[in-house]
Amino acid sequence: MGEDGESPKINHSFLRDYVTEADVISTVEFNQTGDLLATGDKGGRVVIFQRETESKDESEELGESGEYNVYSTFQSHEPDFDYLKSLEIEEKINKIRWLPQQNAAHFLLSTNDKTIKLWKVSERDKRPEGYNLKDEEGRIKDISTVTSLRVPVLKPTDLMVEVRPRRIFANGHTYHVNSISVNSDGETYLSADDLRINMWHLDITDRSFNIVDIKPANMEDLTEVITAAEFHPQHCHLFVYSSSKGTLRLCDMRESALCDKHSKIFEEPEDPGNRSFFSEIISSVSDVKFSHSGRYLLTRDYLTVKVWDLNMEKGPVETYQVHEYLRSKLCSLYENDCIFDKFECVWNSTDSVIMTGAYNSFFRMFDRETGRGVTLEAWRESSKPRAVLRTRRIYNGGRRRRGDVGVDSLDFTKKILHMAWHPAENIIAIAATNNLYIFQDRVNAENLKT
Repeated sequence: MGEDGESPKINHSFLRDYVTEADVISTVEFNQTGDLLATGDKGGRVVIFQRETESKDESEELGESGEYNVYSTFQSHEPDFDYLKSLEIEEKINKIRWLPQQNAAHFLLSTNDKTIKLWKVSERDKRPEGYNLKDEEGRIKDISTVTSLRVPVLKPTDLMVEVRPRRIFANGHTYHVNSISVNSDGETYLSADDLRINMWHLDITDRSFNIVDIKPANMEDLTEVITAAEFHPQHCHLFVYSSSKGTLRLCDMRESALCDKHSKIFEEPEDPGNRSFFSEIISSVSDVKFSHSGRYLLTRDYLTVKVWDLNMEKGPVETYQVHEYLRSKLCSLYENDCIFDKFECVWNSTDSVIMTGAYNSFFRMFDRETGRGVTLEAWRESSKPRAVLRTRRIYNGGRRRRGDVGVDSLDFTKKILHMAWHPAENIIAIAATNNLYIFQDRVNAENLKT
């Protein structure tokens, strides 16, 4: 202790910014109505947020939506160990997908690297009372003391949200699962790893049907891996998968049970003049999404986001530069492994605006009609109620404006990889490390174009 008796100062900024690896959000997904939002993290936990319907009704005149509050939290996966291969299996949640709602309960699929689980989320606000063979504390009665029969009744109780595992789909993948997608038939779903895509029936856990297998007889001949896969939103026989070579393959299960031979292949010819050591790395597709209409495909590689027409295979119909200013930094991004980051991309509800992530807590939106893009920032100040999102500009030479961010000052640890767009409204969910930001356009979609 010093003579002045001053207490040691605590670095509150350090405590606020300290993040444990288990708390980092690894996936975000709205359900079909948008009233529920699920997030998964690297600690194997799933947190479900529910939209408050009361505040939604009260705020209709203001053009606002109800807030999303925590509805349920549960541990989906635990760390495991593969004793045959002497490999640890992380508990990290790679993907979450909601099933179409059939009754009062909700169902969702969650997966880590190896195991996919089906969860039932339901509410209970009544409890049975008046058993004949049990007392009020649940203990079995002596049958000789039962002199009359009672009809059990349901009595109101505090609302409880129950989450129970209904199915566990294990042992279907040798390599790490990177995608799951629910089919439009509501009965099947696909799961994809680096070399194979399997189709599962939701009621059958002990076997799956292999529909794509690109594993060569000799692994030394391996030239590409599967990076993402998704079913068509309307046609249950169509699905698409992307590869590390930047190609998209559309498959039709009506043509063949094993879809190693695609129906269509979408790829953009490479410009020989732009080829470099990093060309193959930055051309790898990290995410692919069908548009809501089913007519287009949206893909994200390291530097661009592209829109493809299913009727035109020779190249994308639209290409948007996400952070072209990083092209000169590829060498340092390779050294710190940032060049391997897998950014997601999403459509808005009308397929007119697309969104994807970037570094420094930035994310990009592009208006397809005008081709204009905007850079927005997800930070703590913007999470305050009714705060307006700040548009940002990256300075990379030329005239520098006030508030511009220099390329050399970008924080590559603050990356926005995961996001979701409400299926019917202009509400977006952005995962920034361990923070979840939910933004709403209170006026109309024009706000996203300015």
